[in-house]
Amino acid sequence: MLLATNSSAQHITGFPHFSWSQLPAIPDQHGFAGSFAGVSNGCLIVAGGANFPDGGAPWTGSKKAWSDKIFVLEKPDGVWKVAGKLPHPLGYGISVVYHDQLICIGGSNEEGHRKEVFGITYLYGKIAFTKLPELPATLANAAGALAGNTIYIAGGLINPDDKRAASNFWSIDLAQPVAKQKWKILNSWPGEPRMLSVAGAANNKFYLFSGASLTDNGEGATKRKYLNDAYMYAPDAGWTKLPDMPYATVAAPGPAYPVKHGQQQQLLIFGGDDGKLAEEASALKDKHPGFRSGILAYDVVKNKWADAGNIFTDKKADADMRPNNSIWAPVTTTLVVWNGNLIFPGGEVRPAVRTPKVLKAVLDFNKE
Repeated sequence: MLLATNSSAQHITGFPHFSWSQLPAIPDQHGFAGSFAGVSNGCLIVAGGANFPDGGAPWTGSKKAWSDKIFVLEKPDGVWKVAGKLPHPLGYGISVVYHDQLICIGGSNEEGHRKEVFGITYLYGKIAFTKLPELPATLANAAGALAGNTIYIAGGLINPDDKRAASNFWSIDLAQPVAKQKWKILNSWPGEPRMLSVAGAANNKFYLFSGASLTDNGEGATKRKYLNDAYMYAPDAGWTKLPDMPYATVAAPGPAYPVKHGQQQQLLIFGGDDGKLAEEASALKDKHPGFRSGILAYDVVKNKWADAGNIFTDKKADADMRPNNSIWAPVTTTLVVWNGNLIFPGGEVRPAVRTPKVLKAVLDFNKE
């Protein structure tokens, strides 16, 4: 069912518009945040992640639980099926699609953070796993993207109870023979350590947008500082600071989506948490209005930011008590390209609330 074509914002000339719809919902009552997601042999895969199985929240005494289920959707009008299980429950890692496999990097579960890296392949109705070199350290809530044949990973948390976000920057060249593949430790970006950033790639360069650093709240706990700075890494030249973003996009679906049209080239960031309600979240609870729906465009050629419209949302009158009756802009999910369309599977729609909905965005350069 076609939902809408956003037209509420002033668009860049010749910039793509989006027609929004939904794919079949992930077959879980509450949905998951932090799932791995990608495509293998033409099929959409969503694996792992975490939710509150009783539908509660931390302030109601509910406990987060991680999933090991691997869901597969073979065609857009098909039916999701449980095709297998991860080696163990896992979520909040990095997803990369390379040569028809979904590569799952790091992540966490109730036992702590992980450093294993493995590929998931789906073919003829069966799941197969491939082992890749482990990360230099355990890591979750990081950002990563594939630039050419190289995966880059930036930031995150090394351990669940860390009081400071990580400043690690690692890479692995997948074009190397398997026996020679290994993670390289590279120089960090010239900015604060961070977690839940958005990564991107264009012209074999890596981009790092936003994220949150951690500071001491004065009572022995940590507080997030929402960042709106941005950086670009070129293998032959190192890091370059980019213009600051209009606002923070913490935990926005990643990686950023690269768009080329004529002489234009942009990286698009969909939504995210700008931190403006961070201090009020515990008081708002079910009244939290959700995260940003705006789409930011970074112009790779002109080196500047612009507004590129909005994610489609549809908040009903009962959104506070029945959130899954509404359509929200999700965070903490992977942006997947499937059959040329953008897919946003599940995610978190307000603090502690997940969604099983799967949004689909179709690009259209012809609309004015």
